[in-house]
Amino acid sequence: MTQVNDFSCNVRTWDGECTVGVQHLKSYEYLPQECEQLQEICDRINQVYSSGLEESVQRFLESLGRLKRFYLTALEEKVLSVLESAIIV
Repeated sequence: MTQVNDFSCNVRTWDGECTVGVQHLKSYEYLPQECEQLQEICDRINQVYSSGLEESVQRFLESLGRLKRFYLTALEEKVLSVLESAIIV
């Protein structure tokens, strides 16, 4: 979250920031370290995501951004690393 208001908060996601009513938030009870891992995944996705990418690559990155877990599997990590090395110059 980037800002907490009385009845809403601003939430940073993999594809931007949005305002969400407090009644729509759900806690996953992540530990602080798990939250940091989620933030790292989000930052990595943001670094490589672009509307100029092939649709299949965009969809893969979007699916990573929607995961309800705080880690990537070994295969997801490997594919994201390949994308990072191919896209980030």
